[in-house]
Amino acid sequence: MSRLLVVSNRLPVTVSAAQGEAIVTPSMGGLSTGLRGPFERSQGLWIGWPGDLSKLDDAARAGAMKELEALRTLPVELTADELRQYYEEFANGVLWPVFHYLLDRIPVHSGGWEMYRRVNAKFAAAVAAQYRPGDTIWVHDYQLLLLPGMLREQLPGARIGFFLHIPFPASEVFRMLPWREDVLQGMLGADLIGFHTPSYARNFASAVVRLLGHEPIVDELSVAGRKVRFRAFPMGIDTETFTAKVPPSDEVFRPRPGEHLLLGVDRLDYTKGIRRRLSAVERVLERRPDLRGKLRMLQIAVPSREKVTAYQDYRRRVEEMVGAINGRCSTLTDAPIHYMYRGFPQEQLIELYRAASVMLVTPTRDGMNLVAKEFAASRTDGDGVLVLSEFAGAAEEMPEALQVNPFDVDGMAQAIEQAIDMSEGERRTRMAGLRARVLRFDVHRWAEDFLAALADDETGAAVEPAPPLAAGAVAEAARAAATAGRRVVLLLDYDGTLVPIAPRPELAAPDRELLRLLEQLSTKTCLSAHVLSGRPYPDVERWLGGLRINLHAEHGMYSRVDGEWRARGAVPEDLREKVLATLERVSANTPGSHVELKAAGLAWHYRLAEREQGAHQARELRLHLRELLVGTPLEVLLGDKVVEVRPRGVHKGLIAREVVRPDDLVIVVGDDRTDEDMFTAAPESAFTVKVGPGATAARYRVHDVAGARGLLRALAEQL
Repeated sequence: MSRLLVVSNRLPVTVSAAQGEAIVTPSMGGLSTGLRGPFERSQGLWIGWPGDLSKLDDAARAGAMKELEALRTLPVELTADELRQYYEEFANGVLWPVFHYLLDRIPVHSGGWEMYRRVNAKFAAAVAAQYRPGDTIWVHDYQLLLLPGMLREQLPGARIGFFLHIPFPASEVFRMLPWREDVLQGMLGADLIGFHTPSYARNFASAVVRLLGHEPIVDELSVAGRKVRFRAFPMGIDTETFTAKVPPSDEVFRPRPGEHLLLGVDRLDYTKGIRRRLSAVERVLERRPDLRGKLRMLQIAVPSREKVTAYQDYRRRVEEMVGAINGRCSTLTDAPIHYMYRGFPQEQLIELYRAASVMLVTPTRDGMNLVAKEFAASRTDGDGVLVLSEFAGAAEEMPEALQVNPFDVDGMAQAIEQAIDMSEGERRTRMAGLRARVLRFDVHRWAEDFLAALADDETGAAVEPAPPLAAGAVAEAARAAATAGRRVVLLLDYDGTLVPIAPRPELAAPDRELLRLLEQLSTKTCLSAHVLSGRPYPDVERWLGGLRINLHAEHGMYSRVDGEWRARGAVPEDLREKVLATLERVSANTPGSHVELKAAGLAWHYRLAEREQGAHQARELRLHLRELLVGTPLEVLLGDKVVEVRPRGVHKGLIAREVVRPDDLVIVVGDDRTDEDMFTAAPESAFTVKVGPGATAARYRVHDVAGARGLLRALAEQL
């Protein structure tokens, strides 16, 4: 298999100094655990920051480097200034709060952007230096959002994946970033972009539509001739660790008979909702005096970003709140809140998970939150209740939890009471559902699923960009074929190929230059010219009927060959009425869109609609129409800012196969998805030409309508 290059802000090991010597310690984490299998199988390389090496002398540094190399890790060293600006000021000071919807925490003077760009470029140089053809690159998280795009520039043919481990916010929030386009372009350098939940993927698609104008089809985008896919890959945990037996520890608290233990385990971060959670526990104690002395809350706060002022302030406020609640609610023999500011060994955490009556996971926003899954996996006894924030990514996978709004303190208090009073039967039923899903979709499956999707041949790395067309060379080949007695067949799309895309269909009439070019071509006896349009045949006849060329309307539903129009089918009247009602309803709800009635079909145009709304309505309409038309002779066609319904099996590719003979020299020119049928139907020897950007099956590309007309001009001169 290909070698896996993993790129993350931190290496899966930490280098520290002790008595002048370097200590290399493996880091615990779901990412390193999940990637262990494919990383080892591929003899991969992990690239990232190793920690601060400045305190090591030369000998210790050399020893650390040797040990890192043996572990197949490559350190990207950062200076103190780089770390401060790139990591603390921008990644954590700007991106983290924006992506977690905490807009009030964004600094007024948000520095660090230029350093963020420079450090991403530093990572790109390190990866490019190690890259070998065939390697798979997997970039991780918000610290390296620009890296996929930088790697794409340096390694155009590389297979690149990117996974975001935090939420992707709604486009209304994301677009507040001054560097929003740069960030999106950076992410789009990847062939596959992964998110924890479908809602994050939808938010990303919305931002891309609004800010860049790329319209996705389901989970796919066309970017600079590549296919870029985006999907949800919910991350799991190493379930074997949390289902295993662990030796009992004397340090772990165990509730007394009749006592309810509430447990919170969080990194001390302002997104984790610790203060509101404590308020909810206090509210329970106020409303339920019978629980005083029988209810205990253990809050573990793992130290995080201790040098950052915002985190220092948050710690102070949490600890003051713990003291205040205990001061108000303690008895002579018991304090309800036990707060511990330190990390715990994993074995002790598992014991605590198993001892807790209720697990409280109530972040105000969280990409996934694996603590919820760790709790469920640990409950080998099948008991316990999970109270889970609806704003945690895990909530989309854990419907059996008691889901709460973390901003509603009273609602959380009610959920805690419900959990305490819940019957054993209900507890076990809920936990069985939670555990079944968590155990099935573990972290190893997450990694394997992502890498399998990235290896799929339909990702962008497998799509070769069509090279620019040399019009003169094509014209010379056509002349040579004609001289040899062969027929030249020219298949031309209309909108976007011969004329620029018009905001409304009636504005797409041909200009004098185009009519003159087509008239010149129609006089060439060696040439059979065909114009294939999606327009209704009366429009095509009105615009081009005076020319001695072959015409095809409505993507081939009507053809004029040798002067007469003939039809291939039509939409049955009963279905036509149903489809028309659907299109008119969508059009009424989408300003800037309109319905076009064709002789053999119907179309909904949304070129003038607001970008995001139009793209969203098109996706929804496509799905609805597909369901409506199951078992009918009709199909749904997506074009450029248009959704069409037409008789099944009739398309431009069918026309191409009908008119082309084995000995013909074939030239095909088109600009959108409907023309891909022609490209794939044409003989392998054909000159297939894509007009404009986007992934294509065509062999060549011209930039715009002017380029397409340049080809026609060259043919008119040479033939």
